[in-house]
Amino acid sequence: MNILVYALHYEGAFNKNSLGAVAEAARLAGELGSEAHAVVIGDCPDDLAASLGGYGASKVFRAKDAPEGLAQPVIDVMASVMDEGGHGYALFGGGLLGFEIGAGLAARLNAGVTMEVTSVSAADGKLTAERPIHGDSSISTSQYKDRGIIIARLNAFDVPVAGEDTATVEDVSVQLSPWSTQATMVTRGEARGAEVDIEGADVLVAGGRGLGKAEGFELCEALAEALGGAVAATRAVVDAGWYPYSTQIGQTGKTVAPKLYLAAGISGAIQHKVGMQASEHIVAINKDQNAPIFEYSDLGIVGDLNKILPKLTEAVKAKKA
Repeated sequence: MNILVYALHYEGAFNKNSLGAVAEAARLAGELGSEAHAVVIGDCPDDLAASLGGYGASKVFRAKDAPEGLAQPVIDVMASVMDEGGHGYALFGGGLLGFEIGAGLAARLNAGVTMEVTSVSAADGKLTAERPIHGDSSISTSQYKDRGIIIARLNAFDVPVAGEDTATVEDVSVQLSPWSTQATMVTRGEARGAEVDIEGADVLVAGGRGLGKAEGFELCEALAEALGGAVAATRAVVDAGWYPYSTQIGQTGKTVAPKLYLAAGISGAIQHKVGMQASEHIVAINKDQNAPIFEYSDLGIVGDLNKILPKLTEAVKAKKA
C-alpha cells in the first residue's frame, strides 16, 4: 500500500506543506512496510525533484507536459499514477489547491476522503486519519475500505531537516482529459499587501472589530511590515467591508498556524479560535479583560490598541535598527 504525495513547487522550491506531507508519508510507509512516492508537475529540474528523497520519497513521478498550479491536470496525473502503480493512499499537505485536487481525485477513483486531517497513524496494514469536528471540540476517526485520500489541515505535518538521500525520478506521460485543458494559467506570482498568502506566513497581525473602523487596519499593516509578516482579519470586519475576504481567519475562513499570531481587538469567539488556535505563540491585545481570547493566549495585554500598536511598531523598528 504505497503512499503518493503531490509536491507543489514554485520558483525552484517546494511548498513547505508539501515537504511536510512527503516526510509524513515516509514515516507512515515505514510502518506499513511500503514506500512513499511523490508527483511533481511541469518544469521541475532533475535535482529539485530528486531532492524529495531527502524527505523520505523513494521515487518521484514527473509529468512535464502537465501545467503546474491547476487542479484538473494534477488529478489526471495522480489518478493515472495510482492506477498503474497500485498506490493505496494519496496524502496532501494543507492549502486550497490540495483540497481541490484531493476532492477531485477521490471522486475520480471512488476513494474515501478525509479533509482537515491533523493526525495520521498506521495499524494493521492500514492508515487511520483523525480530524477535529464540532468546532474542534471532538475528534473524528476515518478508515478506508479500499483507497484513501487524506488531505491535511494547513501546517499539520512538521517539516524535518532534509537528509542527503535522493529519489529516483521517473518521467510519465499522461493524456489529459478534455476538461483539464479548458483553463490556462495566465500568470503566477506572489501576492502582496492585503492579498498576501496568510496561510504560509510565519507572523500574522490580525484585526477585529476593536479597531473601530477600516482605517484602523493601518496600525496592523505597519506592525506587520515591521515584523516581516502579513495582516489577517475576522469575519465581522470583512463582512463590514473593512478588509478583503481573502484575509479572513476562522471557521468560515482560512486556517492558519504561524509562529506568531498577534490579535488586535479580537474578542476570540469559538468560530475564530478554530482558524488560529494551532499558532505557536498567540498574543492578544484587547481593552476588555474578560475577552474570551485571553483564555487561550500565551500573552494577553489589556489596554487601548490605538496606543499599544504604534508603540510596539516603534519598538520593533528600533530593535531591528
